[in-house]
Amino acid sequence: MDPHLLRTYVTVVRLASFSAAARELGYTQSAVSQHVAALEADLGLPLLTRRPVAPTPAGERLTEHAGALLLRLDAARADLDRFAAAPRATLTVAASPLALHPRTLAALPATGVTLRGLPRERVPVAVATGDADAGLVDGVAAPSDPLRLPDIAPLAASGVAEEPLAVLLPATHPLAGRAGLRLDDLADARWLDAPAAGIPLEQLRAVHGGPAGRGFRTALRYEGTDTRTLTALAAAGHGLALLPLPVAVGTPGATAVPLTEPRLVHRTELLLLAGAPDEPPGPLPEFTRRLGS
Repeated sequence: MDPHLLRTYVTVVRLASFSAAARELGYTQSAVSQHVAALEADLGLPLLTRRPVAPTPAGERLTEHAGALLLRLDAARADLDRFAAAPRATLTVAASPLALHPRTLAALPATGVTLRGLPRERVPVAVATGDADAGLVDGVAAPSDPLRLPDIAPLAASGVAEEPLAVLLPATHPLAGRAGLRLDDLADARWLDAPAAGIPLEQLRAVHGGPAGRGFRTALRYEGTDTRTLTALAAAGHGLALLPLPVAVGTPGATAVPLTEPRLVHRTELLLLAGAPDEPPGPLPEFTRRLGS
């Protein structure tokens, strides 16, 4: 299966248009049609209907495989490119919003750094494909347990920090006076769903272990990455939020109550491509050394 043909096919499916795919890829519409036809001939199956442009059942199944296949190829190329690359004087770090806290920020070199904020699921992808030299990703885990990362490339992950978790709620909330809260007691509460700025509700549901789709109802969905907006929404009564305790504490009009059960922490990890060539002195070794000290 030719990856060039597969990329063309995926673009046509995403845009639902041969002409739009041609414009994005810089091909003629005829070339795009030929690529899709060649892929269909290779597989011996029709993959797309033409009017309207939509995947057939076989095409839908191929689409499910295509993203992981192409990502793995991009990761392999980025991995091999490191062996021929010249030493770099700059550093690009991809980071999820909650992975940026005083320790990680203090470790950044003084100059030559690009800090790229991304949703947490995109951070491993950026490192694997070479779009970032290093990644900082966060998530919920049991104390000392590593985060679960996608199997897209040989990534080396190391723990940077673990912080306690707290439920952020309005200061007038009936539970605001508690010394601690159990997650099981909050499954029927109304929550803020902020997958980029906070702890995703899907993680809470997974930890809770209840029936699929039950519990942790969304009162308001926030699709931004600014944690200050998220804490302000919680203080205004739009829903509860689970956050690292240092982030939640001090929010005006809100109370941060520590999560006591289950025993979970907010964990931040450093991601690098595993098995990298020996690094000469530069910003990346300096960054990793500072994080490890």
